[in-house]
Amino acid sequence: MKTNHSQKASNEEIRERFDNDVERFSNLETGQQTTIDAPLTMELCTEAAKYINPQAKELLDIGCGAGNYSLKMLSKIPDLNCTLNDLSMPMLERAKERISAQTSGKVTIIQDDMRNLDLPNNKFDIILAAATLHHLRSDADWELVFTKFYNALKPGGSIWISDLITHDSEQINKLFQDKYRAYLETLGGPEYGQKVFDYIEYEDTPRSLNYQLALLNKVGFKATEILHKNSYFAAFGGIK
Repeated sequence: MKTNHSQKASNEEIRERFDNDVERFSNLETGQQTTIDAPLTMELCTEAAKYINPQAKELLDIGCGAGNYSLKMLSKIPDLNCTLNDLSMPMLERAKERISAQTSGKVTIIQDDMRNLDLPNNKFDIILAAATLHHLRSDADWELVFTKFYNALKPGGSIWISDLITHDSEQINKLFQDKYRAYLETLGGPEYGQKVFDYIEYEDTPRSLNYQLALLNKVGFKATEILHKNSYFAAFGGIK
């Protein structure tokens, strides 16, 4: 979806939408129904993190929402220190409440745009970023944020991304757009499908899986891995 970035939703508008949707995102069934294979990609991202970094102590969850990914990670590696980042304070408060109940580690919240994050170098064992990077706009944004993630990870640390993607070929993009629309229509008919496409058009600027893997390599990750791809969604990552 090629779009004019200047007509995209502002951070304030995106934040407001999520501020008003905490309950839905606290529930996996409702919070992720527009995401194809959401339970599978969550399982794969957290399982991959556990296999790469079994001794992890420090987790960073970018765009954490109500904390579902961190909770899943804690079910595999207990008592992590969790640093939670989101634009929405109500989301962060809900995430902190849910995660604090499941770890004896420290829970830290950071309300900010991921582009502004000032993260310590070599601090985190695992970074999770689910359904959030598609809010990045320009190539410069993408490179800035991927570089921040690389620097913030300990050597041997890993990042796992689960997100809406686009495709480099216009025809293949159209193929998966049509498939995704058909999937959405099974959830709520044509009006629902159109509503989701309208807000993707307004809020989101996804990049292709190829683009993001190449960028992970460019900023320094020594290995990249694809865990899953289906239609307009993929789960993948990099190891420092």
